[in-house]
Amino acid sequence: MFSLFSKRSIHTLRLNHSQHIVTLKPKETILLAALRSGIGFPHNCRVGGCASCKCKLVKGKVKELTESAYILSEEELDQGYILACQSVPKSDIEIEVTLNDAVAKYVPKQIDGLITEQDKLTNDITRLKISLNEPIEYLAGQYVELCIPALCSAVRAYSFAAPANKNQVEFYIREISGGELSPLINSQNLINTRAEIYGPLGDFYLRDSNAPLVCVAGGSGLAPIKALLHQALKYGVNRDVVFYMGARTQQDLYCTDDLLTLANQWQGMFTYIPVLSQEPEDSSWQGQRGLVTDALSQRLTGKEHAYLCGPPLMIDAAIEVLNRHGVVASHIYFDKFTSKADVIAA
Repeated sequence: MFSLFSKRSIHTLRLNHSQHIVTLKPKETILLAALRSGIGFPHNCRVGGCASCKCKLVKGKVKELTESAYILSEEELDQGYILACQSVPKSDIEIEVTLNDAVAKYVPKQIDGLITEQDKLTNDITRLKISLNEPIEYLAGQYVELCIPALCSAVRAYSFAAPANKNQVEFYIREISGGELSPLINSQNLINTRAEIYGPLGDFYLRDSNAPLVCVAGGSGLAPIKALLHQALKYGVNRDVVFYMGARTQQDLYCTDDLLTLANQWQGMFTYIPVLSQEPEDSSWQGQRGLVTDALSQRLTGKEHAYLCGPPLMIDAAIEVLNRHGVVASHIYFDKFTSKADVIAA
């Protein structure tokens, strides 16, 4: 009886009416099965908070791991849309989704390595550099799932902070209050500690175009945007850039020299604008103050392609500003740094 039950729990996935069939493991989500099979399935947060992986369920039934009504519209729900990262098939299923061929060749895999560098960038952001046992290829802007077994069993998603560099990867990790992994990374000496990564994941990367760029980063959201701009510089991209960096105080700004060097080497116009939201009024700061999304509205023409990365509230506010100034949704790319706590709170 146990053998028969096991067979019934294994289901198949068909995408876009094709002949390509994916066999799912028991309790595996649609998204994980697709990524394991090397399919360029659109996704970002993987915790049900960004809707990047939404797809239309054409046939079959799924079990939804979290409530999707808060992030999918009533119209989408009525049409049968689901979140692939939160849906486990209860039968053989068929879905419709627009695949991303650009990331399909970057098949996720598990790689071990050693932490070789660790330093504090701000009071709550730590840079980790990991030497890997084998090379990894990825698009700047993508991320991995990181685990440090000596600390805890938690697995968390972190974006690459630099373009692909053979057997070495770099991350900027912000401490999350109450988190399992990030407080330990920010407080303990981890040099020569074993780490595991699984990736690359996500489809946040620079699309081909000649349109001017507007970039908005908050906190550790600087990592993927800086990485994709460095990769663009390497390939001779000369699109004009306005880069807004949101932080609380001057002490929360980091990698400033690197960004200024990037601006000096950029082949087009490159403007870096840090914006501080909680800087004391009597400080020496001469730059912009307030919310980074308020500053964003000052230079928009509507012709830009936007790249946004950071906290969900900042991303949502930035999208509203961009829409109001004529930047169409198809020209807005974002990676919400959504934690499980964010999803539960929503």
